[in-house]
Amino acid sequence: MRVTETYNSLCLPVELRYFITMEVKLNGKRALVTGAGKGIGRGIVKRIAECGAETFALSRTQQDLDSLKAEVPNINIINIDLQDWDKTREEVSKIGHIDLLVNNAGVGCAFPFLDTPKEEIDRLYDVNVKAVFNVSQVIAKRMIEKGEGGSIVNISSILSRTAQPNTSAYSSTKGAIDNMTRCMALELGPHNIRVNSVNPTVVMTKMTEGHEHSVTNLLKRTPMGRFADIKDVVNAVVFLLSDESGMISGESLRVDGGLGVY
Repeated sequence: MRVTETYNSLCLPVELRYFITMEVKLNGKRALVTGAGKGIGRGIVKRIAECGAETFALSRTQQDLDSLKAEVPNINIINIDLQDWDKTREEVSKIGHIDLLVNNAGVGCAFPFLDTPKEEIDRLYDVNVKAVFNVSQVIAKRMIEKGEGGSIVNISSILSRTAQPNTSAYSSTKGAIDNMTRCMALELGPHNIRVNSVNPTVVMTKMTEGHEHSVTNLLKRTPMGRFADIKDVVNAVVFLLSDESGMISGESLRVDGGLGVY
């Protein structure tokens, strides 16, 4: 948010006026975003770069990385399939110290509980859970070695706590992320490393296109009457990465238009 004459003319306390007009600065920071080629991840990595951080975008799709690099030339791109545990560990280790990590990469599927195949369960847990463990272990160790703390944001989902048909595998991975986030916050907090998750409602990206009919019941239960835009999630993530959230750790921040009140 930027300072405007409108804000300056409001009869607000100085502290509140500062808060609503602050502009997040990440100058001097180094940031890594996984799943940065499309959708939410692409929005996050572009915003972090705009805020001044040296930014690394990780994706398994080279074409997405190439188009991102053409759009934002100062972004560093890394092509890795996060299902490859050892290769991921090797390549992420080459980046060096990272101050800000966003574990955004994720995959989904829609199967009834009784018919969910093992291959899909393995794929979801490899990317949505195990990759978060893997990347975060490498990055957090570097943060501890440098001794200057850091911030980690894991992208979860409102489905970590809201039941929805045909999402048992996906929802269970996001429940795991929420609990992993709390455990990471507990263990890494003494090193001044904050860990939080962001839990969006449905965000209309390429991943969710074609499934609108299956989530209309969620829209009906959303007090604000709409699903989230990519920018809604990006804003929450950047806030949690920034020093403005310096005493927030171990939280799962719903970005759901009030759906979570049910």
